[in-house]
Amino acid sequence: MPLQLLKYDPGIVKDITEYAAGKNGPYWVDGDLVRFRNGYPTKIGGWALDQINGLNADGSSSGTATAIAGIARRMVYWRANVDGEDRIAIGTHNHLYVVQDGSLYDITPLRDTSAQATTLAEALDASETEIDLTSVDGFPVTGAIIVDSEIITYTGIATNTLTGCTRGTNGTSAAIHSDGVAVTRALINPLTTADTSAVITVTDIAHGAAEGDWVVFDGAEAVGGITADTLNQRAGYQISEVTTNTYEVTSPTVASSTAAAGGGVGIVISYLIGAADGMGAQSSDPALGYGVGSWGESTWGTSRPSSSSDVNLDNTSWNLNLWGEDLLATVRGGAIYYWDVSAGIGVRASLVSAIAGAQSVPTIARVTTVSFPDRHFITGGCQAYAADGSGNVDEMLVRWSTQEDFTKWTPTATNTSGDQRLQIGTKIVAMAAAREETIISTDEAIYGMTFVGAPFIFSFRLLATDAGSSGLNAMVGIDGNVFWMGKRNFFSYDGIVKELPCPVQYYVFDRLQDRYIDKVVVGHNKQFKEITWFYVSTDNTVTTNPENDSYVTYNYVENAWSIGSMDRTVWNDSFGFRSVPFAFDPDGYLYNHETGTSANGAAMDAYIETSPREITQEGENLYLVDKIVPNASMSSSTTLSLYLNTRKYPSSSDVTKGPFAVTSTTDKVSVRAKGRQMSIKFQSTGTEDDWSLGDFRINTRLDGLR
Repeated sequence: MPLQLLKYDPGIVKDITEYAAGKNGPYWVDGDLVRFRNGYPTKIGGWALDQINGLNADGSSSGTATAIAGIARRMVYWRANVDGEDRIAIGTHNHLYVVQDGSLYDITPLRDTSAQATTLAEALDASETEIDLTSVDGFPVTGAIIVDSEIITYTGIATNTLTGCTRGTNGTSAAIHSDGVAVTRALINPLTTADTSAVITVTDIAHGAAEGDWVVFDGAEAVGGITADTLNQRAGYQISEVTTNTYEVTSPTVASSTAAAGGGVGIVISYLIGAADGMGAQSSDPALGYGVGSWGESTWGTSRPSSSSDVNLDNTSWNLNLWGEDLLATVRGGAIYYWDVSAGIGVRASLVSAIAGAQSVPTIARVTTVSFPDRHFITGGCQAYAADGSGNVDEMLVRWSTQEDFTKWTPTATNTSGDQRLQIGTKIVAMAAAREETIISTDEAIYGMTFVGAPFIFSFRLLATDAGSSGLNAMVGIDGNVFWMGKRNFFSYDGIVKELPCPVQYYVFDRLQDRYIDKVVVGHNKQFKEITWFYVSTDNTVTTNPENDSYVTYNYVENAWSIGSMDRTVWNDSFGFRSVPFAFDPDGYLYNHETGTSANGAAMDAYIETSPREITQEGENLYLVDKIVPNASMSSSTTLSLYLNTRKYPSSSDVTKGPFAVTSTTDKVSVRAKGRQMSIKFQSTGTEDDWSLGDFRINTRLDGLR
């Protein structure tokens, strides 16, 4: 018989039977690390580690690749005109970072610091035991202060007066001090070590820290054989074993001796924002409080099992927005912070509400964005306006600052700040930019928000119901259109909300672990016109805090879908001097994608498999396949493995022949396989494999009815 041409429609189909896919397409039915380009399957590009250097204790680059602390959930790339430097801001579940000049800098805002400062409200002689200060904010009830070079301990506070003072302690001398001189809170040798142990016990009265929070030491002296450089590492320490006045951290090196008190009197302990500020939750947790679950569920006095609730509390994520060349960073369900690029990488982000002249800044917000082209800073699921700042949090409220000023939120007749409550849903989930419009997703509906000017400022219109985004990071704006992954569907908006027909929809959502749907993150690859959603699948057997392991990709030019395995928690498209997409894995390493042909030097297991199809149209007779003529574009270093599967009936088990090696010089593959239906699988497992398939042909001959 003459050679038979085999053509397959682009895209993978999983939501019908394989036999139906063969009859109606025919289609491709499975694959991994393969995209569709010009209608044909092609192995995707590889990825390589982008080295981010850690920092030495003095702030210089270590020259050694380091991983970020925490799971990266959001990032943004930009170039600042102030110095021409490229930067990446990264929000993890416990830190906020900036990468600059290839080095990692921690700009996580501070919750508190031991170095609270105030001034004397009186002149002091050398014997005064009650000391008046202008403020005692942040000072514990008992503690110590430094005035000039004198260390003074105290045992109580009455209004702004320190009582029970002991002068000239810790080797210093009592002295005379002028009214208005600076006063700093002091910690006196707060570090304790034990011989051969890496655990450091820190004493800081009323520290307010929770287990899992992070702390940074500055100016600490060596203690118990642990060096000052180790103690003062910029990465800081995660806190454990918390008590009212102490907590424990773990040093990367063990102590060589026991030290009951060390660290010096010049040590400053800074506490990063933590659990009380919306930080630290790697995964969604079941809600267990009052009102969750049915009345009378379980018995009185017994703990409530986590399975009793299908209501999940959010994991920690960030909203990162550029305001010119500066950064506005908001912890989901937390406060809004500002990082001024001109202040330099040694300065941490700080509260917008603390900026001089700030008015009524929301203290809590779930979602934020900057509207274009009018430039309002917009929050959703935020604290409502109240003149005294006591407004309640409304999960369905949209508030915006006045135009061109993210610090002014008090509505007046002369500014454009305001608010609007949405009606359908229980909380605002995500926002994305469309053409001169902001798309807002609640958990149930999609709204459009458009700048119209005074007196209403913004108009709101309901675009769709039952179409909410699956999470904060599942929605992306591309060239004025918006795409997102819902709870059981995929959607787009181009002026009208549309459900995207998806032939792998059921496959994806049946595999997705619903508890972790909020970890879904979307990435755009404009070079290949692809939108990819990464998610936690049922294939992920990690029982505690599993992270994304699988992906589904939509090519919006080819209208083709593909699937596969890849562990990415956040993705950013190529931009400016970043010529390729870049993404973080759950281990905290950054990779440049579409780079080379390997997985950072390891083999990529890429494959694509056709649906079973009738060897001849009638499907009645058995045929012998004895030759396959491949058609592929591949590098000279590439070897494709070809597998031929045949069946007698749709429900029969496959009979597999192969693998047969296909190289750039292979003319044909000789096989002997008999059946009514056949499918073919192409696979590569090398580090230098690069290939794209075309149409291929087979030779068959009649082999009878049975």
